[in-house]
Amino acid sequence: MRNGKLLVIPIVAWLSIFFVIPLLIVVAVSFTSRTAYGQIFFQLTISNYIHFLEPLYLSIFAGTLFTAILATVLTILMGYPLAYYIAKLPKKWQQPALILAMIPFWINFLIRSYAWVIILRSQGVLNTLLLKIGIIEQPLQLLYNDTAVMLGMVYALLPFMVLPIYVSIEQLDHRLIEAASDLGATPFTAFRKITLPLTIPGIAAGTILVFISSLGMFVVPDVMGGAKSALIGNLIQNQFLSARDWPFGSALSIVLAVLSLVLIMLYYKALSLQEGGARNVKDLA
Repeated sequence: MRNGKLLVIPIVAWLSIFFVIPLLIVVAVSFTSRTAYGQIFFQLTISNYIHFLEPLYLSIFAGTLFTAILATVLTILMGYPLAYYIAKLPKKWQQPALILAMIPFWINFLIRSYAWVIILRSQGVLNTLLLKIGIIEQPLQLLYNDTAVMLGMVYALLPFMVLPIYVSIEQLDHRLIEAASDLGATPFTAFRKITLPLTIPGIAAGTILVFISSLGMFVVPDVMGGAKSALIGNLIQNQFLSARDWPFGSALSIVLAVLSLVLIMLYYKALSLQEGGARNVKDLA
């Protein structure tokens, strides 16, 4: 028992140094003020949080929520069929297929974003190809707009949706589907009433990962959206690096962190309810 407690000490120390203490510093800074030259003035205030409630910042936050929700929905629509297809492959092909889905993680995120710039810019690969085959006469504006930002976000976050759904499908008790087939259910009915409900935990896990990552995304909007895309992640980045308003940037960070915590709590609540429903389905089968 003593050895077990000793093994926990390095973990607690690591989390304290690199997570708890920095988070507490951000919380403390969010309640301070700054001077005209950007220096932190240690006087407790909630003005940074009140500042966030201004219409400009609320509209940016609302736009960020909409973008995150849309990116999450698109990754579900694209990720579920892909995960389902991989799970239904023969065992010897599942691992190579998963590796193909994970390959983007092997490349630096910034490099992947700039690769899309090379593809989508006016003199890029796609426009050059379309011009040469005569489909278009003038280059299309494929970059520095909301569509390009959404494309980059879905591309970057799709694996976070595919992997949890794949795990849920892989762990599914296929005897339930066979029983449904024996009882006369069509493949679509079996999918709708058995497969989909029992894989909701995977969808929920992927949704949390994608949605929270989308909320704080700033690289893709900067690289592929330019100055036309303003999300909360870019706003936080600008407060720390350009505006030198660390207290307001810290307050925005805490707002995002609290929202993420609430979503995680809702996820675990939904997961516990879903596990109860899954047990009922198995008992009926």
